[in-house]
Amino acid sequence: MRIIPAIDIIDGKCVRLSKGDYNTKKIYNESPLEVAKQFEAHGIQHLHLVDLDGAKSKHIVNYKILEQIASKTKMNIDFGGGLKSDEDLKIAFESGAKQITGGSIAVKDKVIFESWIEKYGAEKIILGADAKDEMIAVSGWQEESKEELIPFIQSYQEKGIEYVICTDISKDGMLEGPSFDLYKKILEETVTSTGDKKIKLIASGGISTFDELPKLAEMGCEGTIIGKAIYENRISLKQLEDYILNY
Repeated sequence: MRIIPAIDIIDGKCVRLSKGDYNTKKIYNESPLEVAKQFEAHGIQHLHLVDLDGAKSKHIVNYKILEQIASKTKMNIDFGGGLKSDEDLKIAFESGAKQITGGSIAVKDKVIFESWIEKYGAEKIILGADAKDEMIAVSGWQEESKEELIPFIQSYQEKGIEYVICTDISKDGMLEGPSFDLYKKILEETVTSTGDKKIKLIASGGISTFDELPKLAEMGCEGTIIGKAIYENRISLKQLEDYILNY
């Protein structure tokens, strides 16, 4: 299972929110690059970089920080937040993103999101399936949609999507543990009829202790995104380094 730390950006700074609420913003570091370099120094190769300004503005904003991290580390960066147009996507990939995550766009403009899957391939496009009470939420979680989580994932699975990041909003930033039951349900219900293919599920939200990681791996999660647990020193970078080396 891939270990994927998160860096969320507001005003060029590394921040964390609770349940996606911008009023709960806490600044952890003035330099996202410095944070990314710390991750890389501990053997971490993947990064989930979220442009929260972009999510609010509905277009890419912090691409210069993406460019900086991509050019000064060797990390594989998945970039999301406010990607709404072909031009946004072009900027993200040209700035060094290896993958992009589309959440709101996959609900509000299915035609364009499907065109991205077709144009860039399933390896580069991640479906962001952020949910509250198993209903998809959009626009930086500021509004709920009428899309049910599992049928939503299944519909994009039929279009070729392989990677899915699922965040249970009620858990995000709360350090209360991830939604094990929800992830189990998703993994069980997205196996194809032939049984030979299921999604690569990336768990996100609520990770609070190191012991949760092997449990998520055992369930079949392809990756896990860890945010506040790192910044609040609940999980140390040394623990993550050991996990990467030994599992």
